Amino acid sequence: MEPIIEFKDFSFKYRAQAEPTLRDINLSVMPGEKVLIVGPSGSGKSTLAHCINGLVPFSYTGDITGSLTIGGKNPAELGLFGMSKIVGTVLQDTDGQFIGLTVAEDIAFALENDMVPQEEMFKKVDEVAEMVDVKQLLDHAPGEMSGGQKQRVSMAGVMVDDVEILLFDEPLANLDPATGKRAIAMIDQIQKKKKTTILIIEHRLEDALYRDVDRIVVVGEGRIVADTTPDELLAGNILKEQGIREPLYITAIKHAGCSILPKDHPQHIETMRLENYKKPLRDWFASSEGKKPKKETASALKVEELYFSYVEGHPILQHIHFDIKKGEMVSIVGKNGAGKSTLSNLICGFYKPTKGKILLNGEDMAPLSIKERGEKIGLVMQSPNQMISKPMIFDEVALGLAVRGVPEEEIKERVYHTLKICGLYPFRNWPVSALSFGQKKRVSIASILVMNPEVLILDEPTAGQDYRHYTEIMEFLKEINETYGITIIMITHDMHLMLEYTDRAIVIADGHLIADDTPAKVLTNEAIADKAYLKKTSLYDLAVNCQIDDPSEFVERFITYEREHRV
Repeated sequence: MEPIIEFKDFSFKYRAQAEPTLRDINLSVMPGEKVLIVGPSGSGKSTLAHCINGLVPFSYTGDITGSLTIGGKNPAELGLFGMSKIVGTVLQDTDGQFIGLTVAEDIAFALENDMVPQEEMFKKVDEVAEMVDVKQLLDHAPGEMSGGQKQRVSMAGVMVDDVEILLFDEPLANLDPATGKRAIAMIDQIQKKKKTTILIIEHRLEDALYRDVDRIVVVGEGRIVADTTPDELLAGNILKEQGIREPLYITAIKHAGCSILPKDHPQHIETMRLENYKKPLRDWFASSEGKKPKKETASALKVEELYFSYVEGHPILQHIHFDIKKGEMVSIVGKNGAGKSTLSNLICGFYKPTKGKILLNGEDMAPLSIKERGEKIGLVMQSPNQMISKPMIFDEVALGLAVRGVPEEEIKERVYHTLKICGLYPFRNWPVSALSFGQKKRVSIASILVMNPEVLILDEPTAGQDYRHYTEIMEFLKEINETYGITIIMITHDMHLMLEYTDRAIVIADGHLIADDTPAKVLTNEAIADKAYLKKTSLYDLAVNCQIDDPSEFVERFITYEREHRV
């Protein structure tokens, strides 16, 4: 059998760059294989994907050496349209993929181009919509949907055209954990049913391994660092060396001083052979320490019996109540569309509650304008591009102060001070466009911090970040929380972030508050995890399978150990 994708001594250099982005790539993928591609940001993963789907050389020009064949043909001869008939791509930024005014139109777009008879088209759209669970959304506009719903619709739009290769670029970046599991299960189903060749590019390795993959290809600095089975890769140290986050249960086993063997099948915690690891893990648990209790502080932000509806009679949030203390770091979690972002909009005053109160430092915020609230509560949106409005970094961070008429000398002093806190001082005279996504994220945080807020709300602070950038952003937030006492609230889908960095999780499902507890307790409670579309942590399964009596305490001790030993 011939490979469906074959790179031979392949290198690629973008026209605008001095050095090649990909070097000496030798990679073969057989028809029907499922391959996971991982690597830190800037390693060349996306460029590899662009070569496979034809964006290189047709949209991104550059110099190519070596050869690449897709389905036995040269992409340069097939053209972009010819390539789209072989390779279907689901982009990370789904907004860039929508064409139709409704979900049904969008899914049908490829079929309309192929002049498929209408009756057959309706049937096929229904079939694919059913498969990705968007049938109830067919008459919705793409713009009305949550991130997870958009992801499923763009999947359907690609699947409706029977392509030989499906390429998923970070399919989990905007999804809640349970929807992410469903997406991975769905991709697996497509591969088994249609024998489609599947390529998945993803930062969230543990979540991507929810279903078997044939191989994992690790890309580092433009080269292939490893091309091996999941069991071989998880037993070694390549992931750690490349700055890729290992599955949590693997890290826990290594903390207990064990070397993992491929023959124990570490790909899934449910089926891993743990005989050799049980005693060391139980010993580690017995000798490790739990979390030290924190001092109780005064209330920073209190929500009392909050209700909200966009349309009368259709409540989005009901009976929401919690009290966040000064200096806390709290995560708000729940499935896509549960009402988490609506809650942050209510706190910031963009919407008014139907019923209930929001108190800051014990005082009702109802009389405060959006501007007045903005001086005390800062909101950092998921994408920095939604927030940045000035071309230069200094001007962007100074904007809020300038609008409020702060004297120029004070502006300069405060901006420089904030840029130093955010590690951006060396770039103070740079244009924003010259920064990476993670640095832009810091600029958007700096522009809020300069206002000296008491509470900082961040929507998905780490979405789409590799492990190194994720750690940088989170350590920076932890530092401003500890040094300046700023209360931090994070809306997140990242269970690792919730476990590792916050002491409390507020869980919202279908507009109701269903839990307010420690992350370890939330993520070891199957009923809560299922209801809120969270994912029970693999540390829980590890503890249960090793006969550790108190799985949630095992998780607590793991987190404490990680925090103390984090570099």
